[in-house]
Amino acid sequence: MNLFKNLSQERIVFALALAVFIACSIALPGFLQADNLIAIVRSVSVLGILAVGMGIVIIGRGIDLSAVAIMAMSVAWYLQMLQNGVSGGEALALTLAGVVAIGLINGFMVAYADVPAIFATLASGAFVYGFCRSQLIAQDATPVPAGNWINELGQLPSRIDQFAQINLGEIPVEVFIFSGAAFLAFLFLRFTKWGRYVYLMGDNFLAARNMGIPVRPMTVLRYVISALIAFSAGILTASSLHSINVRVVNSTLLYDVILVVVIGGIGLSGGKGGMRNVVVGALLIGIMQNAMTILDFSNVYQNLIKSTILLIAIIVDSLLNPRDEQTAQQGDI
Repeated sequence: MNLFKNLSQERIVFALALAVFIACSIALPGFLQADNLIAIVRSVSVLGILAVGMGIVIIGRGIDLSAVAIMAMSVAWYLQMLQNGVSGGEALALTLAGVVAIGLINGFMVAYADVPAIFATLASGAFVYGFCRSQLIAQDATPVPAGNWINELGQLPSRIDQFAQINLGEIPVEVFIFSGAAFLAFLFLRFTKWGRYVYLMGDNFLAARNMGIPVRPMTVLRYVISALIAFSAGILTASSLHSINVRVVNSTLLYDVILVVVIGGIGLSGGKGGMRNVVVGALLIGIMQNAMTILDFSNVYQNLIKSTILLIAIIVDSLLNPRDEQTAQQGDI
């Protein structure tokens, strides 16, 4: 009885991820090969970094549907400026200013203009994609210039090996960046007053406002953080692939990110969950995606399976975390 009493969604999902991994190891030839395990780690890491930003927003009872558009278009614009002869420092400064501006706009629309987050971020994501693709970027796939620091980013573990005399060369850099992002987000949420404000706003928005918490600036802050994390995920993607393809905006990546957050145990009603939920959710979805790829499932069936899991996860979330009258307040989904 105590075993079942201590079960949580996080533990169930972790056990499920472990079971799927063991089953794939036994049933799928090549699953345990080093190249395949590295591919799993990389996909889990990029997905997880995006889910870190999404998780922070959802814990505060919001949602950010512009994250993937910001990820792809900001990095593509940065690389395009480098190709056009703009200096690296100036291009990076302009890109970061644009990313922060989109986060500020998202936060302003939700916090001050009272636009529901799902519509505000959906519209801003569509605008970012359309404007950047038509006005700033010459092609769908933008390569990383030779010798650029983004390409060097993938060699970071080897350079640490040489400096610290430890063996990290076989570990992809994505692992370190995902771990760092999740750890910093954990520290922010658990050990800062602003992180506690995020939980209080997600748990009861009106009560948080009546307590004197600056709910509107805090809402803006969440969307700025989400935008910056999305940019870092784009840099990581470009480092791995040596290019960025903006067609990813039209893929199912955004829904994969939401699936990671929800199935990991962060309630859409807000105020619950944390970075451990993101890690276990990314682990399960990453392993499942890799297994479906090895089994040569078509994209249609992969999307069907993932959408079914997402639908079930949302239904379960609505039962475990029932919504109240606060859901209708600004910044909610």
